[in-house]
Amino acid sequence: MKKINFGEAVIILVLMLAILGTGVIGFGLSPQVPVLFVVALLIAWAKIKKATWEKVHDGITEGITTAIIPIFIFLLIGTLIAVWIKAGIIPALMVFGFNSLSVKFFVPSAFIVCSVVGLSIGSGFTTISTVGIAILGMGMTMGLDPALVAGAILSGAIFGDKMSPLSDSTNLASAVAGSELFAHIKNMMWTTIPAFLISLIGFLALGHASKAPDMTRVNETINILEQHFTINWWASLPIILMFICAWCKIPAIPTLFINIFVSTVMIFINDPNFTIKQLASLVETGFVAQTKNADVNALLTRGGISNMMGTVSLIIMTLALGGLLMKFGIVAAAMDPLAKKLNTPGKLVTITICSGIAINLFVGEQYLSVILPGRAFKGAFERLKLDPLSLSRVLEDGGSVINYLIPWGVAGSFAASTLGVSVLAFLPFTFFSLLCPVFSILSGITGIGLKWQKKSA
Repeated sequence: MKKINFGEAVIILVLMLAILGTGVIGFGLSPQVPVLFVVALLIAWAKIKKATWEKVHDGITEGITTAIIPIFIFLLIGTLIAVWIKAGIIPALMVFGFNSLSVKFFVPSAFIVCSVVGLSIGSGFTTISTVGIAILGMGMTMGLDPALVAGAILSGAIFGDKMSPLSDSTNLASAVAGSELFAHIKNMMWTTIPAFLISLIGFLALGHASKAPDMTRVNETINILEQHFTINWWASLPIILMFICAWCKIPAIPTLFINIFVSTVMIFINDPNFTIKQLASLVETGFVAQTKNADVNALLTRGGISNMMGTVSLIIMTLALGGLLMKFGIVAAAMDPLAKKLNTPGKLVTITICSGIAINLFVGEQYLSVILPGRAFKGAFERLKLDPLSLSRVLEDGGSVINYLIPWGVAGSFAASTLGVSVLAFLPFTFFSLLCPVFSILSGITGIGLKWQKKSA
């Protein structure tokens, strides 16, 4: 197979984006179908270019292999959601939240709470799928726009994930750029703090402008939750346990297993008649709420391994696509010529940000949106005497935080399926993700916050 040139690579990427955008946005299809179609077309193109089947298979395998651990984590999160609802943990969070959070400032409160939780546990996905579900249920019961509440939840979860030393994406960006982790987190404040503050102002304005909540519905929901679930302080134990595991730097998989085990014990304590067969069904298919209130049923019918399979299938297909793009050198061919022509920090930062966004659009995978631009532009940052901290911050601002805004992206599809709100609905309200690239580009143009290599003595 001959080496692909810049023009051909750009044409392929633009056609891919057109197909994905038309399918998901234009026709409202599930992301899996357009992605699978693009994979098929890419394989057909590769065969026309005389690529061997071994190379095609290697590209798919190498792409998917990078996500084996995240896929397993998603399945554990599906299990965790189911047992947390059955054990009364998420319902208890809702009840405690109804009784303690300010109704007037609910939306900004949701943003702050998710920021703190995400920062503490280092996982945006876990924050969204646990505390996020409870907060969304509270907001919907109060009559607030689900898209606005989801945007606040996501903004907080993404902020916490981005700034936590326990976060996979934060560690990845630091490793790819070759910067020290805690110095990387400190340097990200130049763009993260302004994005956080403006997001908070936006949620204060929009949350305040929302219509007055229907407290009758709130009180009715509290009564239903107290009737069907065990609501007491014991419900906080799994949450406290998660914070302890994060503090002790226990990895995500054992943390989730420990939490699932403790929550399962709580289920049997609350309901001694609960059987192993019912537990197996709960883990496999999720919790099915059976109250007399349809809204509560819709909110709490969630979780389970099978309900995560849509997200898992999308992850597999997008990573297969990413693996093929890397194997055939398409991404490298499109990005390398740009890297050689970037002669100012403003241009370099802007193109790197745009490349991260483009990888998210073309491939839909969070890790690759950090890895590919990092590899492509690392030499350009070194040539301009910019410190690796400048590169690692840009990789976060244009890569990992954007994936939540892509309908066919791994993070975006996960958030949409977990919260029950479409990506296109919450996208305009996910202020934090929208603002980070803007402040990063401004930093590159003005030089404010850019780190330069230290001059050798």
